[in-house]
Amino acid sequence: MLFKSFVRELREMRNGIASKSRRGGEGKDMHSHMRSHIIPDVSRFQTDPIEQGSWASLSPELLIDVIQRLEASESLWPARRNVVACASVCRSWREIAKEVVNTPEQCGRITFPISLKQPGPRELPIQCFIRRERASSTYRLYLGLSPALLGDNGKLLLAAKKVRRAACTDFIISLVGHDFSRTSNTYVGKLRSNFLGTKFTIYDCQPPCDSAVQSSSRSNRRIHSKQVSPRVPAGNYDVATIAYELNVLRTRGPRRMNCTMNSIPVSAIQEGGTAPTPTELSHSLEEPLPCLSSSKSKDPVVDSGNTSLSERPASIQRTREPLVLKNKAPRWHEQLQCWCLNFRGRVTVASVKNFQLVASVDPSLNVSLAEQEKVILQFGKIGKDIFTMDYRYPLSAFQAFAICLSSFDTKPACE
Repeated sequence: MLFKSFVRELREMRNGIASKSRRGGEGKDMHSHMRSHIIPDVSRFQTDPIEQGSWASLSPELLIDVIQRLEASESLWPARRNVVACASVCRSWREIAKEVVNTPEQCGRITFPISLKQPGPRELPIQCFIRRERASSTYRLYLGLSPALLGDNGKLLLAAKKVRRAACTDFIISLVGHDFSRTSNTYVGKLRSNFLGTKFTIYDCQPPCDSAVQSSSRSNRRIHSKQVSPRVPAGNYDVATIAYELNVLRTRGPRRMNCTMNSIPVSAIQEGGTAPTPTELSHSLEEPLPCLSSSKSKDPVVDSGNTSLSERPASIQRTREPLVLKNKAPRWHEQLQCWCLNFRGRVTVASVKNFQLVASVDPSLNVSLAEQEKVILQFGKIGKDIFTMDYRYPLSAFQAFAICLSSFDTKPACE
C-alpha cells in the first residue's frame, strides 16, 4: 500500500469519524467496535495538539489500529519506509509507532536507526550485503532483496570509510554514506586496528546498556561538555576486541580470529539469558549516562547488594564474563584441494576473508551444544566488490558490520 493512498484513506476515516460523532448514536457503535480489540494504553500518548499540528488530534485508538495494520503488512524495504513515515509525522505518532514496532530480536525486522544497535533475531538471521568502493575506500551495508537491486530496493543501513594513519587504521562508521565526521549526529562508532593489523577494537559512540560488563578505563572517561567545544564528541566506548592469530605465510591454514564482546555477557546465550538492548540513540553531550559510571578508581565493581566482584560465587563471575566468539574451523576438501565451509548458498567466491563465527564458552557453563554450534555471524564474497553479511542474536548490525570491516584491512602477519 502506497503511503500517499494511506494518508488519503486516513483523512477520509478521520472525517467519517468526526461526522459520526456529531450524529450521536453512530459514534457509540464505533467506540464499541474499538473496544473489541486489545490495544495498548493510550493515556500516555495524549499530547498538546497545538504544539504538533492538526495531525496530532487524530484519535489514538484509530492511529494505533492503523499503524498495527501497516506494521503487519509491510516487512521489506522500500514498502517498510511507510512505517517510518508514520513515525515522522509528529511527536504523538512517533511515540505510538515506537510502541507498536518491536525490536529486531522479536520481529526480525529493521525499522528505526536504534534497530542497528539492538540484537538480531534468535532463529533466522538477518541477511545483508556489503558493497566495497575501492576508489573512495568506503563500505556500505545494505538490507536488500538481492545484490542486483541494491541501488533501487536496497536499504542503506550503515556506511564506513577507511582512514589510514601512521600507526593504525580507522574505519569511521556512520548512518549515511556522505558524512563521516565524528562531530555529526550520524556518527555511530569506529573500528581501529593496531600497526600490524592483528588486533582491532570496536568503539561505540554511546555507552553499553548493561553495566554488568564494564568497558576499559579509556571508555569510561567522559569529557565534560564545558571543557571542550560543543562540536567535539564526548568519547568512544570500547565494546569489543577482535584478535587475529599470527600466521606468517599461512603455514597454519586459513585466518583464525577471536572476538571478545565486552558489552555482551556470556549469560546472554544461556537459557533464559538476554543481551543488552538499547532503546534510544544518544548523541548529545548534555545527555545523562545512567548505564556506566565514570569513576576512575581501581576498586572492584560493587553491585546493588554491596558485594564486590571478588566475593561473588565463581559461577556468577563466569556468567558475567564477556561473550567470546571464534571462527568456525573449516574442513579440508580432498577433491577441491581447499578449505571449505557450508555457507548454505550465501557465499559463492573463494576468499581468505570468508568466515563464520560461533560462541566459544566454558564447558562448565549451562550452554547447550546446539547454541554453541549456531553460526552467529557469517561473512563471505559473492562478487568482485560484493559480500554477504548474515547476523543473529546476540550481535547487533553495528557490531556485526564492524567485525566484518576488520576482514578488509591488510594483515601482513596473518597471511
